[in-house]
Amino acid sequence: NASGRSGGERTGKAESEVRREIRMAYIQYLTFDGIPLPLPDSYEVQMVDVEADSGGETEAGTTQRDVMRLGVVSIPVTFSVSPKWLKLLTGFKQKEKITVKYFDTETLEIKQAEMFIEGYKASLVKDTSYKGLWKVSFTLKEF
Repeated sequence: NASGRSGGERTGKAESEVRREIRMAYIQYLTFDGIPLPLPDSYEVQMVDVEADSGGETEAGTTQRDVMRLGVVSIPVTFSVSPKWLKLLTGFKQKEKITVKYFDTETLEIKQAEMFIEGYKASLVKDTSYKGLWKVSFTLKEF
């Protein structure tokens, strides 16, 4: 640079500050048992109320809800992954319980919960010499 200044000085930001901004641009959406997962294609955090079978409509026609648990987290997610990640995710599917760190879309914070995988589906998107690109989708459910 002819002026003898670094690129960061031109913007008025220190190099470390610029690097920190770049790191923050990538959110780690999911971590399973301490393993950071790749960036998902789709990701949504849902809060579901768990109701008892005793709820329903009364004789008077009013709706009665017997809520057992409020705001149970459910996360439908889809990934496009290599065979290596397919194998890893399939291994997690077989686990009874996974410690999941997830990005909460309401609070914009990382939260942790014990979860399990439901509705696991894997399909080959593209066959290549490297055993292909796989589309994996499932829903994480909080215990």
